[in-house]
Amino acid sequence: MTKHIVIVGAGYAGIAAARLLGKTFKKQDDVTVTLIDKNSFHTYMTELHEVAAGRVEANAIKYDLQRIFKKYPKVRLVTDKVLEIDYEQKQVIAEHQKLPFDYLLLAMGGEANDFGVKGVKEHGFTLWSIEAAERLHDHIIDACYRAMREHDEEKRCALLTFTVIGAGFTGIEMIGELIDWVPVLAREFKLDPDEFSLKVVEATPQILAMVTEKEQVKARKYLEKKGVELILADGVASVEEASLTLSSGRIIPTYTSIWTAGVQANSDAADFGIETGRAQRLVANEYMEAKGKEQVYVAGDLVYYEDPNQDGKPTPQIVQAAEQTGHTAAQNIIAAITGGKKHSFKGKYDGFMVSIGSKYGVAFLMDKYHLSGFMAMAVKHMVNLLYFFTIRSFFYMGAYVRHEFFDIKNKRNIFGGHTSGKGNLLWSVPLRVFYGSVWLYEGIKKAFGLFGTTSWLGDDVVFPFEWLADPVSGASAAEATSSASQAVTEVAEPIFGLSYAYGEQPMTVLSEMPDWFEAIMQFIMPNQDVALFMQKFMTIAEIAIGLALIVGAFVWIVSAATVALVAMFSLSGMFYWVNIWFVPVAIALMNGAGRSFGLDYWIMPWLGRFLDKKVYGRPRHIYGQK
Repeated sequence: MTKHIVIVGAGYAGIAAARLLGKTFKKQDDVTVTLIDKNSFHTYMTELHEVAAGRVEANAIKYDLQRIFKKYPKVRLVTDKVLEIDYEQKQVIAEHQKLPFDYLLLAMGGEANDFGVKGVKEHGFTLWSIEAAERLHDHIIDACYRAMREHDEEKRCALLTFTVIGAGFTGIEMIGELIDWVPVLAREFKLDPDEFSLKVVEATPQILAMVTEKEQVKARKYLEKKGVELILADGVASVEEASLTLSSGRIIPTYTSIWTAGVQANSDAADFGIETGRAQRLVANEYMEAKGKEQVYVAGDLVYYEDPNQDGKPTPQIVQAAEQTGHTAAQNIIAAITGGKKHSFKGKYDGFMVSIGSKYGVAFLMDKYHLSGFMAMAVKHMVNLLYFFTIRSFFYMGAYVRHEFFDIKNKRNIFGGHTSGKGNLLWSVPLRVFYGSVWLYEGIKKAFGLFGTTSWLGDDVVFPFEWLADPVSGASAAEATSSASQAVTEVAEPIFGLSYAYGEQPMTVLSEMPDWFEAIMQFIMPNQDVALFMQKFMTIAEIAIGLALIVGAFVWIVSAATVALVAMFSLSGMFYWVNIWFVPVAIALMNGAGRSFGLDYWIMPWLGRFLDKKVYGRPRHIYGQK
């Protein structure tokens, strides 16, 4: 009898569970795994502030589910909004279909908790979904546009006052992005930067309560240095369209109140008939089993479980906890189906990292390492890349690098924009053609034995390797060349130089082959027959590289190949320092030089579309339709 597993929610918890279940049951036809979400993509929630503050486009943090689960054919994707759960009939009822289940995992995530504060829903802005981030981004742009035309000074200042409510991770990361964005906005809308005002309102006396005092002090000093006003130990009484009233009675004129003060369970789960705990989260036991429901599990921000390993505190609403609860729920579904042992949840958190803009951050790792500034941001990027590696999404690993380092605008990245740019590729064309001509000339010279050289396409071995010596005469085919070289060296010692000077004997990168590389070469070319084939192959390869560079075809791949060839020639003792420029030129041409007056202008987009379709299929806005 077929067992149906349904996972509701494609957040961090849902993806972690679906991956484990899809991998475990990939060869079992009697088990189905369905992942349903209202969106066809996974939102990288930890980067929402970057979208809201215009550092990256919204598509940069929207990861298509098919690209994540293509390697897990067992997982069926469904795009639909879940309305209710029929426990008697064991059905998930969505807007357009009903999904039967034997095992159900609810992982729908969380949303902003306004604690009933007046005006937050009507006039405030939250940051707990991609739609909310885009809405906030558009509002800030509109506020600047209105301020640019506003003659009333007080109203203009209110339009340019951005207030973040809540000094947790989300709030501090949001204000950090605004610090970076304000100079850009001022320039684009021809506004005075001094008219902008950034504020953080926090009901408690401290910021970033989840990290240590050391990180709190550093973050506070950085914010104050950047001109952010920190209003601590003062809550919010109400939010109006053009103002914010604090518990102390202070009124802040502002059209932008960003609410990050709390998180609660997704309100869609309120009618699912499961007992709720704090912030409307669904109560579960140590196995992530929903209280009072059989074969129903809860994970992620939606779950309320008081972890005894964390002094009875509920699982934190962070990525690490979401993935771990999702993994635990999946393990116990597997145990229920296979009859294995149950796994209790054991929360393990490796640390916390907070970015305060694109260049500064604070981190506390492994309960002992304190980082700040560049190192904290570098670790955060590495952790993000590690996430894509763990879900085996190399496509999005590359996309993350591109969005965060190469396509970034206004110098808003960890390297201050040194890795990004929109240069004119036209200026690379002369270098590309020249470099290709050098390779083509070298290949033709070897092919036809021009200018007194031995033809690499003939029957004589030209590689000066001892084990390739003629077994009859005991001499290498390259001995004559070696003798000539020795005659020259008797006149002049090899001199290190990166360019040739008249009368000097150029120095090879290595005077002799390292033993480890010699062993590899002997394995690859054990005798003269193989050596003849290799030298002919390399001659043809050099001609092909030259032609490809000249016409601009597959330039990135060809340039990478040239670096590999240079490395091989250097290790063989057959490459001179004066020609080492081959390497930096090849690297420089990997910037897409073939797209300007080259065939890559057509080849690379076509190849990208072809591989994308071949590997991932055609991405759809709605999955699950027949």
